[in-house]
Amino acid sequence: MDLKKIPELKIGDLNPKIPIIQGGMGVGISLSNLASAVANEGGIGVISAALIGMLESDFHKNFQEANERALRKEIKKTRAMTGGIIGVNLMVALSDYYNLLQVAIDEEVDIVILGAGLPLNVPDTLLPNKSKKSRVKVIVIVSSARAAKLIFQYWAKHYNHIPDAVVVEGPLAGGHLGFKKEQIDDPNFTLDTILEETISILKPYQEDFERHIPVIAAGGVYTGADIYKYIQLGADGVQMATRFVATYECDASPVFKEAYIKCKKEDLSIIDSPVGLPGRAIINSFLEKISEGARKPIRCPWKCLKTCDFLKSPYCIGAALTNAKRGILNKGFAFAGANAYRINAINSVKELFRTLLSEYNRAVTIPIIQ
Repeated sequence: MDLKKIPELKIGDLNPKIPIIQGGMGVGISLSNLASAVANEGGIGVISAALIGMLESDFHKNFQEANERALRKEIKKTRAMTGGIIGVNLMVALSDYYNLLQVAIDEEVDIVILGAGLPLNVPDTLLPNKSKKSRVKVIVIVSSARAAKLIFQYWAKHYNHIPDAVVVEGPLAGGHLGFKKEQIDDPNFTLDTILEETISILKPYQEDFERHIPVIAAGGVYTGADIYKYIQLGADGVQMATRFVATYECDASPVFKEAYIKCKKEDLSIIDSPVGLPGRAIINSFLEKISEGARKPIRCPWKCLKTCDFLKSPYCIGAALTNAKRGILNKGFAFAGANAYRINAINSVKELFRTLLSEYNRAVTIPIIQ
């Protein structure tokens, strides 16, 4: 396969062979198996830290300690399986966000990817010249140019420093979305639009700090032709999550993966999450019962998300997603991107990369019709 046609993604001194970041999928969907497989193919493999301690025996009693312990384990396991570039995806909305962020820094992952909130206040250990350790790269996830501007303004003013790269996530992504419900189908909020706006917003910071800020397109990127399209629109690379679920190496249960293979376009819907955000999921019997007014008794020993009002929530999303990871879908559900219905088989990560590169190269020779 001729890789010369696909541009390099440079994030500081990191230079993955393929400009693909595997999206972080909690709870327990992207761990060491998937992250290492992606990194071995030349992409950036990502561990999701969200409720990562769920399979630890003391998770319910020692929520924070179990999460930290599990994250250390998964980072070490990933390192043992790959010499490639690995990252940790962290939700700013997590109640133990700072603790998990410090674990990632201590374990010297290559990249931390910060989303689900504005990462304004960060520890000194994440900044250059503040720590003796080699500095981890920081990628922030935004769903608007305005959010990117807020983050970069704050960092520039308070730290005289800026994030190393930006993921621009559009409304076709799976899981929790950074959009209001009415914005999801609004043509003013497409990935194409917010990508262009964000690239424009970042130009002054590139000039002030005299370095390129890579912008990565995410949310609905499914084929190699999509990768080519967004690179032509100015992106330096892409982040993909949904398509990596249907791989042998994905850390989800076979039942979870089967839900992707069986789902149809009409099965994908926007739900109201207990954390106060819309989310895209595969509708199943669990969600149907919730929409009909059913309530699942909640006993919250940890309050994993800052924005969750568990006393008013019809169910515990942490428990539902943990059940889904384990394949107990009658007590949970699977988040998925808008293109999940296009998946019809499970492949290896190696096969997926081969397919994406083939699709990309075909797109290079065939003009894109707008």
